[in-house]
Order: sequence, then structure tokens, then C-alpha cells
Amino acid sequence: MNSHPASVLAFVVIALVFAMHVIPAAAEKKISIVLLGTHLQNDNQIYEPTSDAERARLEKVGQAFTEQLANSGQFDVRSVPQTMSAKITAGQTLGECGGCELDYGAALGVDAIAWINVQKVSNLILNLNVYIADVKSQKMTFVRSVDIRGNTDESWIRSINYVVKNYLLPGQG
Repeated sequence: MNSHPASVLAFVVIALVFAMHVIPAAAEKKISIVLLGTHLQNDNQIYEPTSDAERARLEKVGQAFTEQLANSGQFDVRSVPQTMSAKITAGQTLGECGGCELDYGAALGVDAIAWINVQKVSNLILNLNVYIADVKSQKMTFVRSVDIRGNTDESWIRSINYVVKNYLLPGQG
């Protein structure tokens, strides 16, 4: 039987197209990341002391952040062991410690580290800042700040959701 070159070529093209759709592509490696902490910088501590509600909001913002990263499929979110968490809390503020964040990330064996800082100027004006650094290259890979108007659970969560959905993981939600 004599095969026609055009029919052989058509068969090869069809087979390749079929293989591309049926054989799953190699899964990309997820980025291992750890949220080192959330911090409130209260610029008016003397006049408006940090409240229990604000401390709870820091926890909620951290949880919302890590949940969204984990749910994206792009990140392998890891937790900080209690001993390391105590060391971080007792040390200098993340982002102001001369690179201690990278040391923590290296000790934890992760690809990336993150931390969140909320600056409270007043009960009306706050800023939420998200930082992510690559541990191996020791470079910041993501820095974003958004303004918060109003000191409520809703405004804080809306802010972290905005950062993640519009800047860190655009097009995924």
C-alpha cells in the first residue's frame, strides 16, 4: 500500500493535536511560601491604643491571604513552627530587621517569604502593605500597598482580597 505524503502529514498533525489535549502537561512546581507574620504599626498608639479587634483583624487578614494563595494552586503555603514564630515575635519588626526575614525563610526551607504590615494613621485612614521576597535570590518579588478607609473587619478583609485578586493573582477570581 502506497501512502500519500499529505495523508501521512495530516495523520501526524491530528495525532499531535490529540496528544496535546489528552496528555496533561507537566505540572508546574508550586512555590513554597510562608507568611512570617502580620504587624500593626499604630501611629497614634498614645491616643488610640491598639484594640483587641485590631489584633483579631491582623489574624483574619493573614488567614485570608494564606487561604487565597493556597487555593490558587500556585503556592504551597507552609506554616511557621511555634518556636520560630516566638523568635519572630520577640525580634525586630519584619521589614526593619536588616534581612532577618530571608534568614527565617532559609531556615524554613521555603522558596518565598511574605509578611503584611498594616499602618494605622487614624481610625479613618489605614494602609495595608504586602511584601513577598524570593529566599534564594534575596530579592523582593512583590510589594503592594492599598489604602483602607475605615477601621472595620470588612474594610481590612476587602483590602487584602483586593491586593491578592488584582495584583498578586490577577485573573483568578
